[in-house]
Amino acid sequence: MPDKNYDAIVVGAGHNGLTNATYLARSGLKVLLLERNPWIGGAAVSREIEKGWTYSNCSYVCSLLRPEIFRDLQLARHGLQVVPYGGGVTITSKGDILGGYADHELKRREYARHNAHDGDAYDRYSTEVMRQCKFIRPLLMRTPPDPTSLRPRDIREMIFLSKEFKKLGEQVIYDTIRFYSMSIADYLGEFFESDLIKAALSGSGIIGTALGPYSPGTAYVLLHHYMGDVDGSIGSWGFARGGMGAVSKALASAFKSFGGEIITEADVKQVLVSGNRVTGVACTNGNEYRAKVVVSNLDPKRTFTKLFDPKDLKPEFVKRAKNFKIRGSSGKLNIALDGLPDFPALGKDNPLRFGDMHFLESLAQVERAYDDWKDGRWSSTPYIDMIMPSLIDPTMAPEGKHFLSVFVQYCPYELADGEWTAERRKAFGETVHRTGHHLVRIGLLDIPVHDQVDDVVEDAEVRIGVLASGDLADESADDREGDHGSGNPEHDAADV
Repeated sequence: MPDKNYDAIVVGAGHNGLTNATYLARSGLKVLLLERNPWIGGAAVSREIEKGWTYSNCSYVCSLLRPEIFRDLQLARHGLQVVPYGGGVTITSKGDILGGYADHELKRREYARHNAHDGDAYDRYSTEVMRQCKFIRPLLMRTPPDPTSLRPRDIREMIFLSKEFKKLGEQVIYDTIRFYSMSIADYLGEFFESDLIKAALSGSGIIGTALGPYSPGTAYVLLHHYMGDVDGSIGSWGFARGGMGAVSKALASAFKSFGGEIITEADVKQVLVSGNRVTGVACTNGNEYRAKVVVSNLDPKRTFTKLFDPKDLKPEFVKRAKNFKIRGSSGKLNIALDGLPDFPALGKDNPLRFGDMHFLESLAQVERAYDDWKDGRWSSTPYIDMIMPSLIDPTMAPEGKHFLSVFVQYCPYELADGEWTAERRKAFGETVHRTGHHLVRIGLLDIPVHDQVDDVVEDAEVRIGVLASGDLADESADDREGDHGSGNPEHDAADV
């Protein structure tokens, strides 16, 4: 009979759970990782649309994987390759473009082409954003203190943060506090005049959130899209070769190299508590595993309302957990292509096609898209973040073919006028295809649109294992894509 006693148990083998488990195992602890699905990866899984076409199920680009984690866990040795992609482009309804070049000087000149004032403003904007990033980036690998705690560890961390904040100086401290509470629209308005430029930059403040460009706090969200890096290039984004499932595979390999154990199809139904102390977990199949430490990779709401007996928690805490709001706002289409799409506005062989593409006009367009979501319907003219990973990673599609990943903002998890149906999923897909259809000529493989947005609840809550009413960002989320998995876990997901 296998030993069911461990130093630590991690519930959920999403990429965050895998990372946590691997660090625990690396420290010498005996660690068990439990996953309810037959595969691992959560929101970072590579699947097959049609034979030969691979797609990333939720998370679709890589940037916020900290270099410290990459080095500590030797993920390159375990097969992870992240290939950076450069810049992006915003295409207007009139066929004009705003190039988001990776090179700072090229980007400044592009902004000046649209508005002379905004070319110079881009220098000031970049300096201010980088100043905020330099303050927050070193804190990402530190444990946040509990400001209400008198424990020595929390007091020391509060003192450390106070000293770091003081180094900024009085004016910068004021600007920083103000920045954290501003909307992305107001923040960009302090630098730029062109509505197109402001609209293009606003995406980094609203993508993956249930917020609009005029919502307070969206300026801070911007930092999450500037503080990441790929190969030491700050603010860069990249594709994991083989799809985002490659990240999960590398983490699983590193975890097992440190002696960690993974059990799939192990659905945890309860965290066991005795004498106000966690003692282990119980699974739906009747198995129990013991440990003094249990880590949950689930969201806070599901962790404390689904995995714990309410009697083991304070009533006020349970009430707060139940009131924790998770509101889905994002959708995703994955499209197999017969060949390379034609973008008339870009011309032939434009390097901007290697980055992310958007079809935008103004901040008002983004705000109207948000208004639709608030009314419980998908946006009639959505914000779209479209990329073609197969241009950089040829393993994603057969030779001569391509794959298009389309992230859509906004799309409610719960519709105001009823449940999601096959007809509504099809209508949602058609809405996305209509957005900018005259600006791009795409040869679709013969796969119906509705198949690309099928199984809304099943994908998000069953196969992925995240709370479907959450949001999709670089990390984890609400998924409204279709699943054309081959049924082969060796191809579809991180095999364990």
